[in-house]
Amino acid sequence: MEAETPAPEQPAFRIFSTSKPKREPVSDNRPSSPPKPPIKTHPKTTVESDSFSDLGLSEWAVATCRELGMRRPTPVQSQCIPRILAGDNVLAVAPTGSGKTAAFTLPILHRLAEELFGVYALVLSPTRELATQLAEQFRALGAPINLRCVVAIGGYNTIDQAKALAKKPHVVIATPGRLRALMEGVEIAAAFSRTKFLVLDEADRVLDANFKEDLDVILRLLPKKRQTLFFSATMTGNLQTLSKVSGNKYYLFEGDKGGKTVETLKQQYLKVPPDLKELYLSHILSNMEEDGIRSAIVFVATCRTCHYLELLLEEVGQAAVALHSHKSQSLRLASLSRFKSGQVPVLLATDVASRGLDIPTVDLVINYNIPRDSSDYIHRVGRTARAGRGGLSISFITERDESLVHEIEGVIKRKLGEYNCDEKAVFEDITQVFVARRVAKMKMIDDGFEEQAQERKERKLKVLTDKGIKRKR
Repeated sequence: MEAETPAPEQPAFRIFSTSKPKREPVSDNRPSSPPKPPIKTHPKTTVESDSFSDLGLSEWAVATCRELGMRRPTPVQSQCIPRILAGDNVLAVAPTGSGKTAAFTLPILHRLAEELFGVYALVLSPTRELATQLAEQFRALGAPINLRCVVAIGGYNTIDQAKALAKKPHVVIATPGRLRALMEGVEIAAAFSRTKFLVLDEADRVLDANFKEDLDVILRLLPKKRQTLFFSATMTGNLQTLSKVSGNKYYLFEGDKGGKTVETLKQQYLKVPPDLKELYLSHILSNMEEDGIRSAIVFVATCRTCHYLELLLEEVGQAAVALHSHKSQSLRLASLSRFKSGQVPVLLATDVASRGLDIPTVDLVINYNIPRDSSDYIHRVGRTARAGRGGLSISFITERDESLVHEIEGVIKRKLGEYNCDEKAVFEDITQVFVARRVAKMKMIDDGFEEQAQERKERKLKVLTDKGIKRKR
C-alpha cells in the first residue's frame, strides 16, 4: 500500500532523494549483456503475480530465477519489484524467509544490465555474516551479466578492500563502519559518485544509533539523485520515525504488518530450572537425528555463554561450532561454512546470526536465552521455516521469563505451545553433563577468554562513552 502521511520536518540527513534518478545514456563501450525485451511499464497495482515474467524483469533474469528454483514470486517480490523498476523508493517490512533479498536484488540487476558501470548499487548490512551471504545471492542472480561484486566488512585487510573498490565493482555490499573508514579516501568516495541504488538490508538495525555517525558520512558522499530501498522483517521505532519524516516519497509494503512469524513454524517453550539448562540442551541436541532434525541453531545472550557451550558440548561428544563477535572474522566464516555445508549439525550463536542468514537445512531454533526484545525473537526463529518449509523453535524459559513470553505472544499474535520432554531421559545424562560443565569452565580460565572479554568490554565502553552513545539493555 502507498504511504500517504504528510511530510513534517526533514531528518538530520536526507534518506530519500527529492526526485527520481534520471537514467544516464548507455555507454557504447560497456560490457555486453544478454538480449533483453523492451522496458515495460509498471502499473502501480496491488495484485500479486504468478510469474516473474509478469513483473517486467528481463528474460535473462526470469530464466535465472527458474534455474535457481524460484518459480513464483512471493508477495513482497510481486509488490516491490515493479515499484523499484518504476523508479520508486521503497520501504518493505515482511516476515523472515519471505524473499526480501530477491525483491531488491532482481530489479537492481535488471537496471544494471542496461547500463553496466560501477559503483551502481550500494547495499548496507548490520553484520559481516549477512553481508557475505548477500554477496553470494547477488553473484548467483547476477552471473549471466558477469556481475562484479565486492564485500567491504571488518576483519579483513583495508588496503585490499580499498584496491577492490577503486576498480569500481558493479555492486558493493558493506557494513557501515568499514565503508565509512574506506570512504575517507578521496578515490574511494569518488567511486560512488554515480551510484543509482542505496539499499539498507535489515534496515531497523542499520538505522540504529550505533551506526548513525557512519551513516551520516556515507549519505553525504552518495549522489542526491538515487533510489533508496529499506528492507526489514520488523517495523521498529526507527522505521516508524522514517515513515513519518519521509512523507509520500516512498512506496510502503507491509507483509503481515512485519510483526508476525510464518504459519509453517511450530513455536514452543520449555520451562527449565536456570541451573539445568545445559542438561536439557544436551538432551535435545543428542536426539536430533532421531527426531528428523537436520541442523539446529542455538541462540544465546552473550559471547561468553556461546564459548562456554561450545566447550561443554565438545566434552559430551556433540559436534557444534560457535559464531560470536569475539572470534576473528576468518574463524567466524569458517564456523559458518562448516555449518552450512552440513559438516557440523549445530551452530551456537549470539544475535550476530539472527539477521538474514538463509540456511535451508535448519529445522530447529533453540532460544537458550530468550531475547528481551520481541523483534529479536522474530528474527531468531526466522532462521527456520523459510520459503514455505516447516520448522520448530523451542525457547528455554525460567520463572522470570514468563512476562517476556507473554509480550512475544502479543506481538506475534500466537500462543506458544509447551514442548514435551521426557524428564527421566533428560536426567540419565546428568553426571556426564555436570562433569562437562566443570571441565568447560576450567578450559575458559586456561584459554584466557574471561580476561579477553573484560578487555573488549572496557574498550567498547570507552568508544561508546566517547561517542555519547549508551547501548540499549
